[in-house]
Amino acid sequence: DPTRPDADQPGRGLPAPDDSMSAMRILITGCSTGFGRATAVEAARRGHQVVATARDVTTLDDLDVAERLTLDVTDPTSVTSAVAAAGRLDAVVNNAGVDRHGPVEAYPEEVARWIMDTNFWGTFRVTSAVAPGMRAQGSGVIVNMSSVQGRVGTPLGGVYSASKAAIESYSESAHFELGHFGVRLVIVQPGYFDTPMATKGSHELIDGTVYEELDEQWSSGSDSLNPGGRPGPEVVATAIVDAIENDDTPLRVPVGDDARMVLGARAGMDDGEFEAIMRSTLNLTW
Repeated sequence: DPTRPDADQPGRGLPAPDDSMSAMRILITGCSTGFGRATAVEAARRGHQVVATARDVTTLDDLDVAERLTLDVTDPTSVTSAVAAAGRLDAVVNNAGVDRHGPVEAYPEEVARWIMDTNFWGTFRVTSAVAPGMRAQGSGVIVNMSSVQGRVGTPLGGVYSASKAAIESYSESAHFELGHFGVRLVIVQPGYFDTPMATKGSHELIDGTVYEELDEQWSSGSDSLNPGGRPGPEVVATAIVDAIENDDTPLRVPVGDDARMVLGARAGMDDGEFEAIMRSTLNLTW
């Protein structure tokens, strides 16, 4: 099977199970960098059987995990093949995602469709593929990666925010449907972290436009929420694996001091109050 480069090496890299709990079989999408790679490392460290996936499986060669598979979340056939190859799963982390910042008035539709296809429809495809098996076995955990921006629309992040807002609503619906059968949904809401996606080409649609000043103000202001610098992805990875292991995890899990501050303020204020406090906190004059 071409999706299974380790098929001739059974158990390659499989760590000994952690004595504190039974090893779980966990499939993670988007493991080439960032949150996905860090989560694969953390879950394997704890003794779980990690099925790490990426569009280019060769980017996973250095990951010491149970199995590595090709999975492109934008390709339905790739999703179906990878889930079938993975076999019985105890948990899935829908992490694969992309981002491009840009103003709503000049955002290219093809870029918007690419972001929605990866972030939302990718989550949709993988969830649809794994849900029947989890329902039939009466257990499972589906972790869907949202963001603070899934609850708070940010300037120049409209399409990304929309993709994450869609994940929020979709996951909450799935929570009510699948929870009856013993399947847990978890929505992880990271704040600003130091990952490749946070910098790689994400501002190219703003350069040379009238929105450059807003971009500078927002970037500087959001960085001020983490005065010690943006944390690394390992913080999010720990939260994800904790959520998988803990049956009492709530539906939504904010990660990062900035996430907890912003989401707490959003929940306790009306729109006008929230905008005023954010403008003040971030020193926005735009």
